[in-house]
Parts: sequence; structure tokens; C-alpha cells
Amino acid sequence: MNRDEIKQLLPHREPMLLVDETTLDGGVAHARYTVRGNEWFLQGHFPGNPVVPGVVLCEIIAQGAALLVKDQLAGKMPFFAGMNKVKFRNSAHPGDTLQITAQVIRQTGPFVVFKGQAHVGDTKIVEGE
Repeated sequence: MNRDEIKQLLPHREPMLLVDETTLDGGVAHARYTVRGNEWFLQGHFPGNPVVPGVVLCEIIAQGAALLVKDQLAGKMPFFAGMNKVKFRNSAHPGDTLQITAQVIRQTGPFVVFKGQAHVGDTKIVEGE
């Protein structure tokens, strides 16, 4: 799916739409986002050394993961209910392309728990549930 197709499923819009493309392979989402360098969250984080904030990395994974339950999103607004076991392993910078993988690990009613991670090349940047 490209950005236009993703917009049909997620309520996010620029500047908060943080997935450029995704593919769904069985129960696994594979998404990509390229850090362009002009994003609002880089303006003060940090001058002269822009680094994607950890919470934004988690949001990128969440948006890619949400597409796994796209059929359940129709007419609904998805929200974070929590984050567990999040580990930041490295940082992401302008020009980096984040490769996201995510899968559903359980669902209880409307609550879905995903396990996801993001890599830049072979380097793991973040992982969590």
C-alpha cells in the first residue's frame, strides 16, 4: 500500500502520517518510513544533530501495526493504550529509512497488543509491545 491507500485506512494525516508504504504478509506488517529531515519533531530535537524522538519511533511502529487490523478500523479512531517492553537500541536521523515489522500477539475485545520493531539497514533501532 502506498500513502494514498494508507490514508483510506488510518485517520492520520500530515504531519502525523508516519508510514510511507506497507505490505501485509499473512499476520505480519512490513512498513517503511523515510526520515526526510524537515519533520516538525526534528526542529528542536536536537539543533545541529537531529534525532527522531523515541515516542515518534513508537508511533511509526504503531501506525504500521494498526494496518494489520484494518478491517476493524472502519469508522473508529485508534489510540495507544500503553507501551510495554520498549527498548531503544540506536537512533534514527534524517535520510534514514526505517523498516518496520509488526504482528498481533493478542486481542481482548477492542484492545490489540502488537509486537513490533524498527531497523535502519541491519541495525535495530527500537522494539517493543
